[in-house]
Formats: sequence, structure tokens, C-alpha cells
Amino acid sequence: PVLGGIVVPRSTMLSSASQQSQSLDKETVLSSLPPEWPADLTATIAARVASDDQTVVVVLDDDPTGTQTVHDVPVLTDWSAAAIESEFDRGTPAFYVLTNSRSLGAEDAAALNDVIARRLKIAANERGRRLSVISRSDSTLRGHYPLEIDVLAEALRDDDDEGGFESPVDGQVVVPFFLEGGRLTIDDVHYVAEGTRLVPAAETPFARDAVFGFTKSNLTEYVEEKTGGRFKRDAVESITIDDVRRGGPDAVREKLARLTDMRPCVVNAVTLRDVQVFAMGLLDAEEKDGKRILVRSAASFVQARIGLPKKPVLSASAINSGDGANGGLIVVGSYVPKTTKQLESLLTLDGLEKIEIDVAELVGDDAEERARALDGMMDRVRSAVASGKDTVVYTSRKLVTGSTPAESLAIGNAVSRGLVSIVSDLDVQPRFVIAKGGITSSDVATKGLGIRRAMVLGQASPGVPVWSVGRDGKFPGMSYVVFPGNVGGDDALRDLVRRLSSE
Repeated sequence: PVLGGIVVPRSTMLSSASQQSQSLDKETVLSSLPPEWPADLTATIAARVASDDQTVVVVLDDDPTGTQTVHDVPVLTDWSAAAIESEFDRGTPAFYVLTNSRSLGAEDAAALNDVIARRLKIAANERGRRLSVISRSDSTLRGHYPLEIDVLAEALRDDDDEGGFESPVDGQVVVPFFLEGGRLTIDDVHYVAEGTRLVPAAETPFARDAVFGFTKSNLTEYVEEKTGGRFKRDAVESITIDDVRRGGPDAVREKLARLTDMRPCVVNAVTLRDVQVFAMGLLDAEEKDGKRILVRSAASFVQARIGLPKKPVLSASAINSGDGANGGLIVVGSYVPKTTKQLESLLTLDGLEKIEIDVAELVGDDAEERARALDGMMDRVRSAVASGKDTVVYTSRKLVTGSTPAESLAIGNAVSRGLVSIVSDLDVQPRFVIAKGGITSSDVATKGLGIRRAMVLGQASPGVPVWSVGRDGKFPGMSYVVFPGNVGGDDALRDLVRRLSSE
């Protein structure tokens, strides 16, 4: 069989009809691919971005973890017209808007994306700026797709006096590659790297998500599944490994030029260089061919699109920005299996104050019992942090779900509210705050810490972003670590807390 244009031993491959039935050997597959495109395009893309003072890149992020590949980029959690206009007036070439729409039902997510897109369009038009909009979502294919892309395409149309795209959207591109998380796309199949194996995404626990589950790992089939057959797999364009490694930006541009009427395209990539080649081809298609394309991506594409060089992992001293005499606070709400393993490892650390929240109490009908439980935990957290002890507050590990996706979202949000109340009521500034999981980290940021604007400092470990709390937030200047639920090895959280505690 052929993979990326290279013959691969049959023992490592399956027919296209059965590609979702077993994992592949990672080393064998990756070593079979053609060499990367020879040129590092980081500086070239960065120079083009810097020379273009008309285009503003705006990333609509459906949870806070999308900043996990960038640094020195602002994040807005306030999407009011005034906040958006202020960011434009700063002359910022790229910024994030945290929508947290993955925690919302479909109707609310659609309404939110529509409002933000129209505000962006008005702000850009009034200042004579162009918009390049990225819909950032999960590298394991969860989220409101194609809903959010469809809403953005409609809202950004130049059909009134509010500016927007100069023509209807030609295409939508799906780029779920995420280097630090081991999310790779080869022969259109999206994989999650687990140790030495590449596991098709539909075979992972992420595919069984109560709200955003899916059954297809081949991205062309995934698009057909998620669009309800509106776009058949054969109609989905594919930018292959051969395209980005042998054809380069010109091959990418040629394929993007074929897109019309919101036709989907999927991108294969296994390295940052691959996605840089795609980004360069996209820039050429937009600037030279006038194509209008919306991108649905994971975190790595954003880094490539703005030409951002890699930055070393932040030192413990750079993250420990709060009161050095106080303990740090770790809040864990995510239920994905990886988080549970990481929590188990963290709980083996000596000297750690460990406070478990019974989820049944948070979602129960007895409001007084819930309030008493939270008050007792709040006292323990305050005392431990003030005494200099690092403290972890975590939910019980038995997953509680509803009978419908909407009920499951409501339960998740109720749990998050309980965790948030502990942070919002805390009157002792921790040395740092770490939040584990997408919904948890968003709610802790916006409702617990009151963040309206933050600056991404960099990463605490690969794929784990650190924000500096803005002046309008609780504990200004403190480092807030957004630890995704699906990133890192089993000991990643423990190792980070231990490193932060050793300085």
C-alpha cells in the first residue's frame, strides 16, 4: 500500500474501508513519508504578516486551550463591541476571542458566533481593515462543527454596509493537526498518538463524547458525517502529504483555488513544517487569487498562520508570579481518561493539600447542602494556600451524565460553577493557578478570576499555555495556567506542580 506517496509494509496499513479498525506503528508510518519541504517558512510568513498592516487575524477559540502554541498574543474574554474595537485600536495584528462555545448548546453557540463575527466586521470596516478569521477547536474533532463555520460564513458576508469579506466564502478548511498533542493526519485519516501507536481518532474516548461524539476518523468521511451528507466525502478536497512536502505552497494554492460555494477541504500534516507550507499556500490563495476561506483548526495552525517562532518552555520563576509565600492552587474538573490518570499521579505528591468535591452534591437538588459543602471546602483552600501549601481541588471521578447532550452540558456547567465559586471567593492570592480541562479553565478564567483581557506568556510545558492575568482581573499579574484535559503524559501535571514548587 501507498502512504503519502511511499510504499509501506502491508502489516502497518489497512484498506480504506477498515482504516478505523486498528492502530498503526508510529515509527514505521512516519519513517515512510517523504522528506519535509526544505525551507523553514517561519520568518517568511512572519515578514508577510508584519508588512500587512491591513489584515487582522482573529481566532475565535471555543475553549481557552487553543492558546497552547502561541506567546505574546492577547486573549479577550470580553467580546463586547467596545472590547473588540479597543483591540483594533491597539493595532494588534492577531488576537484571540475566547467564546467557550464548546460548553454551550448549539443554538447559543450559533448566536454567540454570529454576534462576535458581526462586531468584528463592523470594527474592521470602520478602520479600513481586513479580517482573517480562524475558528479554533479541538484537535480530537469535538465541537460545534459545521455549525460555527456556517454561522461565520453567513455573518461575514459583505451583504450590507458593515464590511466583511469582499465576496462570499469560497471554502472551509479543516486542519486538526496539533503537534504537541500528537494529533496527526495522514492519508486523510486523523490519528491520536498514544505511545508508539497511532490510534484513529474515532477509536479514542474522545469520539464517545456525550455531546460531540463521532464515528469517522477519515476527515472526508467526518465532514460528510457532521454535515449530515450536505457534503459527500468525494466532494471534499484534500491537501495531501505529497502536496505539502513535494509540491509546496504552490500545490496548496492550486488546490485552494478550486474551492467555491463553501466546499470543504481537509489538510494532512504530521509536522509544524507541513502546516507552515499550508499556511503559505493559503496566504497566496487569498492575496493573489482573491479566495475567501474560513479555517477550522486546532492550535498548531494559528502558530503557523502568524509566523510565530517557537519559544522555550517558561521557567518556574516566570510562572510563580504571585505571592511567593503562598501555595499554588490546582483546579481539576475534566473527566477525560488522560486527566484522571494525571490526577492520580498528582495525588501521589507529598505535601499537597488534597480536596475532593463530590459531584453528586454539586448537581443535587438540595441547595443548602451544596452551599455547606462548598463553604467547608473554601475554608480548607484558604487556610492551605495561606500556609504555603500547594492545594488541589478536584471533582470525584465518577462521571455523571444526562440522558441527552443538553443535560450532559448542564451537568458539566453545574460542576464548573462549584469549582469557580471556590476561586472567586478566595481572598488569598495563590502563587499560581492551574485549571485542568476546557470548560473548567474557561469558567475559572472568566468567572473565577474575572479575566477580561490576558496576555499569553508562553507554555508551562508543551501544549500547556500560561496567561498573565490582566489589570481588570482578580490578582492582576498572576500566572494562570490553562492545562488542557487531553494533553501530556500520565505524570505531566505532577511534574509541572513539582517543578513550580521547587523554586
